[in-house]
Amino acid sequence: MLDTMLNHRSIRNFRADTVNEKVLLEILNAGTRASTTGNMQVYSIIVTQDRQAREKLWEVHFKQNMILQAPLLLTFCADFNRFNSWCRQRKADPGYDNFLSFITASTDALLVAQNCALAAESHGLGICYLGTTVYNADKIIEILELPEAVVPVTTLVAGYPADNPALTDRLPVESVVHFEKYKEYKPEDINRSYAEKESSELTIKLLEENKLETLAQIFTEKRYTRKDNVYFSQKYLEVLDKQGFMRNVL
Repeated sequence: MLDTMLNHRSIRNFRADTVNEKVLLEILNAGTRASTTGNMQVYSIIVTQDRQAREKLWEVHFKQNMILQAPLLLTFCADFNRFNSWCRQRKADPGYDNFLSFITASTDALLVAQNCALAAESHGLGICYLGTTVYNADKIIEILELPEAVVPVTTLVAGYPADNPALTDRLPVESVVHFEKYKEYKPEDINRSYAEKESSELTIKLLEENKLETLAQIFTEKRYTRKDNVYFSQKYLEVLDKQGFMRNVL
């Protein structure tokens, strides 16, 4: 398993081969063994295999073609609907219509997603997380018919890889790990942390294509802009409110 983790890479091109039911069930079972808050398991996994259903989700995930190539799409949701129903049926008053409960459930969902990702890779499948899940959560809710107290948090595309891309660069371990207390970064620490990433051939190519000076500008001006961040933040907050997670908020 450690070798699987150290060799993780995001796959965006897939073969059409289906994933047999036994493998799928092992992946899902691995997901359910993830740590969860108080063992409440306040998450749900929506498995999408049907081609037409994947086409609908392809539309709202910014038409990323890997969704149509790969045989599996797993949507992981923060889900207090089931737990709330159980509480009411057992004469208990659930107090989970608030933002803290969303954080609890979304943490559960993300832990489960990573377990599923590791299990899928251990079976030779490739995976890719879709950040677009939170961008168009409202539309995903409609397509998957998610009830109140259920919100999509992330999505995994899974299938057999059609290529074997190189490992993506990562910051040095010492750049992200702090012992005992957080240590503020000095300018020289920042320079050392990002040196390899900034000098890569890919970065040089991106800077030439976008006519920008630094890699940081690629992120702030092209990939994750302030305008988009504000827009999608507001949109997601509206989804949380509609799904019942923003009651009793000051």
